[in-house]
Amino acid sequence: MKAYRLFLLAGTAAGLSVAPSALADEAETTARADGEIIVTAQRRAESLNDIGMAVQAVDAATLESLRVTDVRDLTAVAPSFTVSQSYQGVPTYTLRGIGFNTINLSATSTVGTYVDEVAYAYPIMNTGPIMDLERVEVLKGPQGTLYGRNTTAGLINFITAKPTDHFDAGVTAELGNYRTYNFAGHVSGPLGEGIAARIAVRSENSDKGWQISNSRPGERLGKVDKLGIRGSLAIDPGPGTSIDLSVTWWQNKSDTVAGQGIGFTPATDPVTGTSASHLFNAPGLADYIAGNFPTRASQADWAPEAGRSADVGRGAGLPGDLAEDNRFWGLKLRVDQDVADAVKFVSLTSYNDFQRKALSDWSGAPYEILLQKADGRIKSFAQEVHFEGEAGTLNWLVGAYYGHDKIVDSNRTMLGDNANSRFIRAVPYILVPGVNLLDTPFNSGGYTAADMAAAFRTYEDIGTMNTRTWSVFGNADAELTDQLKLTVGLRYTEDKQDYVGCSRDYKGSMLPNVNIVNRFLFSAGGTLPIPAPIVEGQCNTFDDATNSFGPVVSTLDENNLAWRVVLDWSPNDDTLVYASVSRGYKSGTSPVNAASKARQNAPVTQEKLTAYELGLKATLADRLLQANFAAFYYDYKDKQISTYFADPIYTALSRLDNVPKSKAYGFEGELTLRPAQGVTIAANGLWLKTRVIDYVGTNAAGQPENFDGAEFIYSPRFQGSIVAAYDTPVTDTLSANGAVSLRYQGKANTIFEDDPLYKVDSYAVVNASLGLKSQAGWSLSLWSKNLFNKYYWSAVASNANVVVRFANQPRTFGLTLGYDF
Repeated sequence: MKAYRLFLLAGTAAGLSVAPSALADEAETTARADGEIIVTAQRRAESLNDIGMAVQAVDAATLESLRVTDVRDLTAVAPSFTVSQSYQGVPTYTLRGIGFNTINLSATSTVGTYVDEVAYAYPIMNTGPIMDLERVEVLKGPQGTLYGRNTTAGLINFITAKPTDHFDAGVTAELGNYRTYNFAGHVSGPLGEGIAARIAVRSENSDKGWQISNSRPGERLGKVDKLGIRGSLAIDPGPGTSIDLSVTWWQNKSDTVAGQGIGFTPATDPVTGTSASHLFNAPGLADYIAGNFPTRASQADWAPEAGRSADVGRGAGLPGDLAEDNRFWGLKLRVDQDVADAVKFVSLTSYNDFQRKALSDWSGAPYEILLQKADGRIKSFAQEVHFEGEAGTLNWLVGAYYGHDKIVDSNRTMLGDNANSRFIRAVPYILVPGVNLLDTPFNSGGYTAADMAAAFRTYEDIGTMNTRTWSVFGNADAELTDQLKLTVGLRYTEDKQDYVGCSRDYKGSMLPNVNIVNRFLFSAGGTLPIPAPIVEGQCNTFDDATNSFGPVVSTLDENNLAWRVVLDWSPNDDTLVYASVSRGYKSGTSPVNAASKARQNAPVTQEKLTAYELGLKATLADRLLQANFAAFYYDYKDKQISTYFADPIYTALSRLDNVPKSKAYGFEGELTLRPAQGVTIAANGLWLKTRVIDYVGTNAAGQPENFDGAEFIYSPRFQGSIVAAYDTPVTDTLSANGAVSLRYQGKANTIFEDDPLYKVDSYAVVNASLGLKSQAGWSLSLWSKNLFNKYYWSAVASNANVVVRFANQPRTFGLTLGYDF
């Protein structure tokens, strides 16, 4: 693969130097000389300051200066947006406090992500390299009346650079610490009359991991190995017709991230444990956690490869590197056709195919506490058609959307040293005084003491989903007077999801404990009907209603009406005041859990958010200062959460639930100052208050608790950033450029309980770059992320035994060399 990659990159670089030249086309720009930003947040080109909506836009130059090469990096410039990692490696997006803390790749986010208006509905699809962007737009508040799928928090639209009718090409090469060497390049230009093409490529490699094993200092994790390619065509076959075709492909073979063990779950705490499982922690685990409390990002640990790779009795091992093996390809076809004066028909067709294979260790310690081999596939087709046009002072759009997703989400879990597994292996000997359950009729399979000693080392969770969504929508804005504009949008949607899922045996590992221990407990020791035993490979999720082990089957069939009403008032050319009321939905979904009981895999229904917002956009001081402010109130119904399930055997396992009522409100501000030509200073801040209202759920100890007044997960009270970007001449042929960003985030909870162990501490992080660029085409830049090497973490989770942190990277730095042809 390395040889193939070098050949591909060399060929791309060669192609950059021989492409033909043509005349420039300046028809489409994203920023004007006075700093005005042109965006397409409402699916037509408009000034950012003329839109009655909270929108943040970041141009390509700033993205490049701050090295935004991953969705996580957007938090530096859009502080109300946060990204946290679940213990299955799936990113959790939160915007203005609205997020969905699921661990499943098969679950959609409250924050929609789009690439050139094509929905990437599942956050795992955004884990490849980000390349060749024109800008990024962040739309805040419920979306659905204009874009493909409903969202409650907002959306992020990545706008890629388009083919040009003139020759345009560039290459960059980067060298950095952790043996980092990256390459990016693009070539764009005409292929003939009415057709232009663009190819972009980005390769990311770091051959020295940034995580170091506490117990085996010679072992590291954190290597990066990503490659992405995008090809696009712009075709103008005749007057009034344009075709935009693009294909994106990427692969990610990077290391998976390990956790930092910081404590124990309430049930397994060796001192205060709330269940008998606390007596069965792996020998030495408590001393390890106490002696290795993390103080640096590089500290982590995971199970030794030799142990986890070997089969133990019926328990099959998990060999291989702790790494991803993911690939994605996506196709987009957009056709624009003028059908009358000021009326256009648009067809947008897309197909995305994502496949995941990954081996991860979430133990947080050098024990087999929780490892997972994930296998998943998402096939997502979407078709949108709409008409748009103008009639005097009226702009309008009407259309329809259809989406069909097929998903397989599975993982094989290993927990040979997990306290819960060790406890279950001992249960046959201690559950009934003086009775060995292996000597009772429950042991109809004739399992031996050796079988039981190696049982419950590994199993599989699997879910298959078939999701269909269709909608019709319309949006119109009309100028009522010279100063007043009214915008109204509606979308009617129907969603249907068919689900089949369960936890199941793998090569006989679960048979002794399920057929003896679980059957004994679920039948109350034989006083109730005893469920039939399972066989190898069968589902071991138990359904109380049927008194049997088997798959969980469900169907969600929902509909909703999303809407948005905005009144804009422009007392002068430099001021916009807007008031909006909008309603958005997020469709229901079913989880893929380690499910002892069928109720754990029950779906959650759709959530509904009604948003009230008042905003001001003012251009001041002869266009040197732009001030944008927004105050909002969110009325939240049936908020979707991942929470705990009170299990009679394992104390607290996972499930999804709806919070009937909650609310959020806050104030957001953005000040952009341009004190001199080429210098921009932007300050952003969000003050946020969130509250759960009278929700009785289950806590981490598996006990019922009223969480009235609890704050939302991953929703700090304050988030803010300051970004200074500059591009100023130093000689007639040389300019200096770069950027500095400071991002601050306050303390946040990762569960509803007020437990210090599960909190994300406040932190401030600085990123910076300094560069030179010549009119001859060459450029160089020095850059650093996390300049002051701040130790901070963005997520906390538990593996039913150990509580683990997921630290963000320590300081990275490097040199970028570039050349524009």
